[in-house]
Amino acid sequence: MLKIGLTGGIGSGKSTVSALLAARGATVVDADRIAREVLEPGTPGLAAVVTEFGPEVLTSEGALDRAVLAAIVFADDAARGRLDAIVHPLVRKRSAELVSAVPPDAVVVNDVPLLVETGQAGSYDLVVVVEADPETRVSRLIGRGLSEADARARIAAQATDEQRRAVADVVVDNSGTQEQLAEQVERLWAERVSPTAG
Repeated sequence: MLKIGLTGGIGSGKSTVSALLAARGATVVDADRIAREVLEPGTPGLAAVVTEFGPEVLTSEGALDRAVLAAIVFADDAARGRLDAIVHPLVRKRSAELVSAVPPDAVVVNDVPLLVETGQAGSYDLVVVVEADPETRVSRLIGRGLSEADARARIAAQATDEQRRAVADVVVDNSGTQEQLAEQVERLWAERVSPTAG
């Protein structure tokens, strides 16, 4: 099994790169998707978040109100740390379960936005960092419905490009066209993945 850690700042295009890798046969384990799963209604994760942050983080239907929680944790580093202490262990446990279920000759891409921040770089055979210039990332986040201030706050809350590059085996630049991105992923697959997979 070849284990790839895929990371990059919010708005850099990790999801696009993971989709391109999946199209080449990789199994993608998406930490963001798992983070949502472990905070679904009725889960111990959601119960722990409500205990920590209060019932105001729930919608009237009893689901997590992500906008309310984000407003709390992106304005307060200590609050974000308390949330991370609940969510990260649950995500790691579920990720490990998913990885254990794939065939031994698989290429597994762990899409982990906070790979650097959580000190997981050493867990992978290959670390791929997706980058895009900050203004491109801000523009993408505004396109997803965030205000410019919220977009910049979320970018600032994550590791810097320099910190991510320090653990990267491969850096993919997603500031250009989709075609340029696809060419870089094809080169990554041909040069770094195919020769070592299996």
